[in-house]
Amino acid sequence: MIARSTLCASGLFLLVGLMGHAQNPLNFGSKILTADPSGHVWADGRMYLYTSHDEECQQDFWMKDWHVFSSGDLINWKDHGAVLSVKDLSWADNYAWAPDAAYKNGKYYFCFPVGTGHKDRVNPEKSTKWMGIGIAESDSPTGPFKDVIGGPLWRTPYANDPCLFVDDDGKAYIYAHGHGIDWQVREMADDMRSVQGDFIAMDMGGHEPKMEGPWVFKRQGIYYFTMAENNRKISYYMGRSPKGPWKYQGVIMAEEGESNNHHSIVEFKGQWIMFYHRWLKTDSPCATPQRHVCAEYLHFNADGTIQEVKRTEAGVSTPAASLAPSK
Repeated sequence: MIARSTLCASGLFLLVGLMGHAQNPLNFGSKILTADPSGHVWADGRMYLYTSHDEECQQDFWMKDWHVFSSGDLINWKDHGAVLSVKDLSWADNYAWAPDAAYKNGKYYFCFPVGTGHKDRVNPEKSTKWMGIGIAESDSPTGPFKDVIGGPLWRTPYANDPCLFVDDDGKAYIYAHGHGIDWQVREMADDMRSVQGDFIAMDMGGHEPKMEGPWVFKRQGIYYFTMAENNRKISYYMGRSPKGPWKYQGVIMAEEGESNNHHSIVEFKGQWIMFYHRWLKTDSPCATPQRHVCAEYLHFNADGTIQEVKRTEAGVSTPAASLAPSK
């Protein structure tokens, strides 16, 4: 018979080990630099995280591919590799920025911003940079994804940071950041390979600050429009339709220094999770902080409003009561 003290010590060692491996930033099993996390839970119950991939010490966000990671417990993650790369595209060669994904028609759709040219920060009038949004398809949530339309959903206006939202009735909507479209929405065609109709200006209740990284989700009949306000702090609105009108509710996560943020909010095993990135100076040879994906638990008040989320080192390493153990 094994002594009870030995069992307790073993259990404590296992718990400490799990916590040690799950502290923020998330441990993806390598030193890969990731940002702009888009979290989704598909039919198999696993959490899938679609991210942009920062090349170490990259030059002005010149990025070349996107990765997907999955987990059954938010602690142990599997890197499924690059699901799409700019080398797979005929119409763009750089700026593989913040992606999103959706499931409809029995297929998985990968929505990605990408571009060409060069941004001249010294002489902006000489800039040639352009960005658009593409759609790729796969029979698997981990890809590989194929660019089935061979071009962007639209060429003007300039756009990035897409968010795909599929409502309960099957209708899909796309939100994005771009020239003149920050507070607008567009419907996707049923085949998810094109947009239908023009942009629809949303009523934001008079509060339309500089923003990027929109993220829309639904909970208990309420729609939430969240975004990086002034590119720094995460704020949100509530509404009764994916097209608004929206009522501004305030800040979910305060800004951290001069660093931008990008997030997603998703329910996993009865508990809501907020994924985001931080700029951290780790053991990287880069002279400046680099981006790393983190996660925190997110909680709602009885009226549906969201409680403020604090950045922590523990993150989701201590399982919430509602999270069942992973098999």
